[in-house]
Formats: sequence, structure tokens, C-alpha cells
Amino acid sequence: MSWLARSLSSSLGSKATVAVTGLALLGFVLVHMLGNLQIFLGQEAINAYAAKLKSLSGPLWVARLGLLAIAFVHVVTAIRLAARSKAARPVAYVANGSVQKTVSARSMVITGLLILAFAVYHLAHFTWGVILTDTHQLMDASGRPDVFSMMVLGFQQPLIAGSYIAAMLLLALHIRHGTGSFFQTLGARPPRFAPIIEKTALGLAWIILIGNVSMPLAVLAGVISLPPGVGR
Repeated sequence: MSWLARSLSSSLGSKATVAVTGLALLGFVLVHMLGNLQIFLGQEAINAYAAKLKSLSGPLWVARLGLLAIAFVHVVTAIRLAARSKAARPVAYVANGSVQKTVSARSMVITGLLILAFAVYHLAHFTWGVILTDTHQLMDASGRPDVFSMMVLGFQQPLIAGSYIAAMLLLALHIRHGTGSFFQTLGARPPRFAPIIEKTALGLAWIILIGNVSMPLAVLAGVISLPPGVGR
């Protein structure tokens, strides 16, 4: 197993680790977004979806722990790569292209850490019930946790909605850079396909951005509102 450890700890192995774990996290982001978008279908749809997930107690916790491990490996490996790159060239680049590349790589670490901080905040809000604790206790007419009302009451707060929108902007930026880096790391970015990869990365970032910010924006605009009889 020592050869595997040496391979993964090498620069190439570390980049591949970041790429693969990033792909797994991207898959989770897409699935999570699609699930949350059911808020547009109404209270019954998203509450039933949330109740179904909660009923999968064992598998759900396995998935959560797996995602936590993947996120940990992704963040730690990315930070190590950035530190290694900085140590290898402590003097700033002179050429414009190199400077742009350095800024891009540096922004990936910063946006990644900010997204990680937001993920903790997101869990505190919707999973742990630390933020707006009274909304976390709401139940719908069927006796299920009223996720619909919880989301609406949360996004009705401009500061909370604004924090989600800002985080999604950072996530889109991170995905925009990360998708291109993924193909380059795996050696699947020949020059003739570079424009297609760039457009794909940009399109994917826009899809995730629009999908995620549409929810708080719809609540703030009054497109999605509380069901009758629910209030603070």
C-alpha cells in the first residue's frame, strides 16, 4: 500500500484526488439542488421528499459521513497543493498569463473555504435547527416536518437570503474554474476541445447558480409564500 500512498501524495496524485472528489461533490450539489427545487411544486411535494429522505435513516447517515469524508479530503488536498505550489515558487510570476493562473488557483482555495463555511451554516439552519429554531419545530397537516414553511420563513429574512445568494455566486465561480481543471488534470483537455470544455463549465456554473438562487429570490419576490395558517 506504500506505493499507493506515495502516488496519492505526489503532485499528480493530489491533483487527481482533488478532481475526483470535486466531481463527487458536484454530483451532490446537483442532486441536492434538484431536490430543493421541489419547493416550486408546493408544500406537499417538498415535505414528502424531505420525509422520504429522513426515513432512510441508516443509508442517509452513511451518505452524510461519506460526503463529509470526501469534502475533508478535497479541502485538505487542495490546501496542500496550494501550499506546495507557493513553496515551490515563492517569487511572484512576471508574465501576465502566469499571474492570471496564480490568481485563479488562489481564488479556488479562498472560494472553497468560504463555501465550506457556508455548508456549516446551511447545516445549522436546516439540519441542526440552530438558526431560527422556532421554524425547525413546524409540522404540516400530515405530521411531517414542514420544510416548505421553514425554507420560506428563512428566505423571507433578507440577510439569510442574501447569504445564500452570495454563497451560490462563490459556488458558481468555484465550479467554473474546477470543471476546466478537472479535464486538464485527467489529461482530457486537448486544444481543439478547450472551447467546448470552457462553455460546458460556464453553462454548468450558470445552471447551478440560477437553480439555487431562484429559491430565495422567489420567496423575497412573493412568488412562493407561506401556506394559510402558518406564521412566525
